[in-house]
Amino acid sequence: MNKFVPLNQVAKYSKKRIKSIEANIDSFITTDNILPNKAGITVATNLPPSGNAMPAYEVDNILVANIRPYLKKIWFANRSGACSADVLVFEVAKSCDPKFIYYSLFVDDFFKHMMRGAKGTKMPRGTKSQILDFLVPDIHLKNQQKISSVLSALDSKIQLNKKINAELEQAAKTLFDYWFVQFEFPNAKGMPYKASSGKMIWNEKLKVEIPDGWSNGVLSDVGKIIGGSTPAREMDNYFAASGTAWITPKDLASNGENKFITKGEVSVSEEGIKSASLNLMPKGTILLSSRAPIGYMAISREVVTTNQGFKSFVPKAGYSTPFVFYAVKNSLPAIVSNASGSTFKEVSGSVLKTISICLPPLAIIEKYTKIADGIFEKQNKLELENQKLSELRDWLLPMLMNGQIKILNHA
Repeated sequence: MNKFVPLNQVAKYSKKRIKSIEANIDSFITTDNILPNKAGITVATNLPPSGNAMPAYEVDNILVANIRPYLKKIWFANRSGACSADVLVFEVAKSCDPKFIYYSLFVDDFFKHMMRGAKGTKMPRGTKSQILDFLVPDIHLKNQQKISSVLSALDSKIQLNKKINAELEQAAKTLFDYWFVQFEFPNAKGMPYKASSGKMIWNEKLKVEIPDGWSNGVLSDVGKIIGGSTPAREMDNYFAASGTAWITPKDLASNGENKFITKGEVSVSEEGIKSASLNLMPKGTILLSSRAPIGYMAISREVVTTNQGFKSFVPKAGYSTPFVFYAVKNSLPAIVSNASGSTFKEVSGSVLKTISICLPPLAIIEKYTKIADGIFEKQNKLELENQKLSELRDWLLPMLMNGQIKILNHA
């Protein structure tokens, strides 16, 4: 078994600063764009107002969100940049491998440790001095490097899969827009319709020219819109680990950049389904969070149900999951602008039924689906592979850190 030392013996908080005017949105890190459940980062949506200097980070620093530590937000910096004050920046001692210390903090026990010292109820923040008391393995540098190389190899494959999926997503979205927004679907001769002088008709409802034979419609034309609800929390028999997946907006937030979802944190029993009159929705349903916030989306891999924070779309006959997914995604600006509410914005099913869209002939959707289905299936397989790789990494991690598994030298 390995020996352990407090984190403050191997790392310290960075005191580096950067002028706000020098901050770049591509490298700016806040607690919002570090993804939950150790899923890395995404690009920030905006920079803070220009003014005084702000915290800075450098390559090989470890960044941890200090708001709501239970969300498990952590990132190993592969670039330099600026960050918000609620992001903790750890500099690792030169005597240690930075990636090894990162994986030492990647374990769930670290975030539980942060929560034990956190102050505040709605937005708990970790106590910086207490965080540095966390115990990390005290092993030789060469052994640190061996461990981090094994775990890094798994993470590198995960990141490669994510990159491939992002490129596939761009291709799928571009294809949809090319066919159904720019109207350059293949005509009878296989040529782009609009560019080949295909006949266009002004549509008064949509306020745009659309191809001859197409029509205006609403979102409810392509999918049955279904809401959700919550069984009584105090009834333990309403929830079951082996029950039907019950999805909440929090689950979609934790789902990160994934397009598909299998289950959430909680599943419901048959009793729970009956008590809350929950609707079961089939594989291929498009889930849309309809409040707090509006716009999280995912596609169900299996039969699911949801809480009241959703308006989900079960594709109707002739309208495939890929088509409905992007029809809804492209409608998000209109959906958000039609939301209402004082405490938080929400969009109702009745409002969704009024959101206008352009309806192509089903024969064109069928041709599009034959292409798009292949892309979606590749994305799904890569996401499932990443789940397996993450599970393997998380299984190995504590045993490597505790010394239960040793990495042998190669001959």
